[in-house]
Amino acid sequence: MSAPPLIILGVRRSGTTLFRVMLDRHPEVAIPDESYFVPQLADRHRGAIDVEGFVDDLRRLPTLGEWGVSADEVRARLRPGMPVGEAIAAVYEAYAAQRGKSRWGDKTPLYMQYLGLLDRLFPDAVYLHLVRDGRDAAVSFRQLPAGIVTEGWAHPRSIADFAAQWRTEVRAARALGERLGPNRYLELRYEDLVAEPETELGRACRLAGLEFDPEMLRYAGTVDVSAKPHQQSLTRPPTPGLRDWRRELAPGEVAAFEAVAGDELARHGYEVSPGAETGPGPQARLRLARYEALSAAWRAGGHALRRTPVWARRHPPLDG
Repeated sequence: MSAPPLIILGVRRSGTTLFRVMLDRHPEVAIPDESYFVPQLADRHRGAIDVEGFVDDLRRLPTLGEWGVSADEVRARLRPGMPVGEAIAAVYEAYAAQRGKSRWGDKTPLYMQYLGLLDRLFPDAVYLHLVRDGRDAAVSFRQLPAGIVTEGWAHPRSIADFAAQWRTEVRAARALGERLGPNRYLELRYEDLVAEPETELGRACRLAGLEFDPEMLRYAGTVDVSAKPHQQSLTRPPTPGLRDWRRELAPGEVAAFEAVAGDELARHGYEVSPGAETGPGPQARLRLARYEALSAAWRAGGHALRRTPVWARRHPPLDG
């Protein structure tokens, strides 16, 4: 039986890329750039797969080309009637095998909205949830260049909108962890990871059944970020204080964030204004409900589309 995969969870701009790069440098673990294809393949191949149909869809996914994995490499790992979760795992296994590694993982913040799906597909996965002060994450999110992320119906347009996403997704991951228990879920704070990286990586390795390897801290200067202006921090060692919401958010923006998510900030040990830890008021609850409704509608629309021939027409084969 193969070792369980490692799935990094975290709201976008919470330091999950740094965490991925660190873990990927472990001699046993391969964690590629964001995948995005898991919900697509899961929707199109429910239950047991048809090998040819599954491989045909793999040829339509740009991610495989970006990873340097061919559909034929994955095909060699498939068998008729294979559960779709195992078939999807075969893509990651091919990626890991290319690099001489025995374990695979994933880091795709989009999947914070698909936690139930991940658990069904990968029932033995180990989850590493990285939490960052949502106000610093909001500052980082606001500074993203245009076009970096897909803008769905619930895409944050304000600091308060981002607070709704941050609170909703952090709480969802924590609920998953409470259900799975401490043998499959670990919560870490980004601030602790950059301040005491060896200690925090050691905690992650123990949960995953790995030995800590100092190579995980030797990533600086080895990651190509020439085409990724939003990931320039990977050129330096772990560095506390890259964002500071106290200087970079206006007082009204801090108040707007805390009105929505102050209780969750406090729950994770972050400093909040007096009274902010009591929970969202009526207006904030409406904002949270709107975010959840728009997110659910966006997911439902994507699910319906992927079950139709339209998906294949929109994603022509990339190698033909």
